[in-house]
Amino acid sequence: MDAHVYPNEQRFFQETEDLGPWRVQPVVEELKARAKAEGLWNLFLPQSDLGAGLTNLDYAPLCAIMGRSHLAPEVFNCSAPDTGNMEVLERYGTEEQKRRWLVPLLAGEIRSAFAMTEPAVASSDATNIESSIRREGDEYVINGHKWYTTGATDPRCKIVIFMGKTDPDNPDRYRQQSMVLVPTDTPGVTVRRSLPVFGFYGMPDRASEVLFENVRVPASNILLGEGRGFEIAQGRLGPGRIHHCMRLIGLSERALERMCVRVQQRTTFGKPVADQSVTRERIAEARIMIEQARLLTLNAAQRMDTVGNKAARAEIAMIKIAVPNMACQVIDWAIQAFGGGGTSNDFGLASAYALARMLRLADGPNEVHRDQLARFELKRVNAIAPGTQGIDNWRPALSAKALNEGRGW
Repeated sequence: MDAHVYPNEQRFFQETEDLGPWRVQPVVEELKARAKAEGLWNLFLPQSDLGAGLTNLDYAPLCAIMGRSHLAPEVFNCSAPDTGNMEVLERYGTEEQKRRWLVPLLAGEIRSAFAMTEPAVASSDATNIESSIRREGDEYVINGHKWYTTGATDPRCKIVIFMGKTDPDNPDRYRQQSMVLVPTDTPGVTVRRSLPVFGFYGMPDRASEVLFENVRVPASNILLGEGRGFEIAQGRLGPGRIHHCMRLIGLSERALERMCVRVQQRTTFGKPVADQSVTRERIAEARIMIEQARLLTLNAAQRMDTVGNKAARAEIAMIKIAVPNMACQVIDWAIQAFGGGGTSNDFGLASAYALARMLRLADGPNEVHRDQLARFELKRVNAIAPGTQGIDNWRPALSAKALNEGRGW
């Protein structure tokens, strides 16, 4: 990072601005080759022989370091949406699907996209998805209008994981959806436009609007089977959420560091900005908030490693709420300390804020995670103390049970 990533950030931003979202920044390909040669490659993928053999807890601090720079994750082949798509293929793909798509993704030879969100419905509830996947003989016919499809404008993008409905009339709303692999060169696939995030194109994950019009793919391109799309989505988004949170912790650390340097260099009203009481208060609060978020994220990683992603859903929901909120606040304070310059991208704070703010929505908005977390908590307490008759009788029993679980008082 010190020798190769940070010194090339300005070049990365310049190439991104000059080339736009439909081209590849040459600096990325140069640094990818270097990182791969040094074995700093595919550091994610726990419980798989295809990764580096790291657990989620092992990976967390490395992901935070990579998160300090928009440039870094792709350099080490650890960037969204490819990480999530590779995990899906590794976990749910057939051997042929892995050979054709997972192997080149792991090698960094191609990139991928994930098409789930739709402009016509509130996609925070994935059961709202309207895109259709219809079986015709040995093929599926796909129709849908997607946006915030990550990665689609990248010219290296060769495969899309598409979510739509194969059985829209199924009374079980969670068995209506399926996921299918769609090569980007299939007739009927049109990448309509790149979607800027607060005016930033191509950073970090090339959000795009894509049309799928009577797209035909072999029936063998289905992932796991019809009706399994929601299950795959949950399996994919859990690790993706914690990766985003890990990276945001690193981004917040760097924003705080920049803030600390800046306020010691500037003088207002006869003394350094660092000597203003409000500045010191914000620095202290930022440090506390980052450490709280870091420990919460490490706890979620440890839970995922020990009890599995499904059992760690509450911990994942907690960090998906807490970490983007923390990052937005810390970066906002850094912008304020820089004054007007903080709103430009000369110091990398504007793009950092855009990313943090987007992640309050990506992979499920905060409101959905809060609702889910509250449901988990109500269920947990009801299981521990059903039909409570009063706080005096209830509290000791709850306390003992909670302590046995490693939670509570």
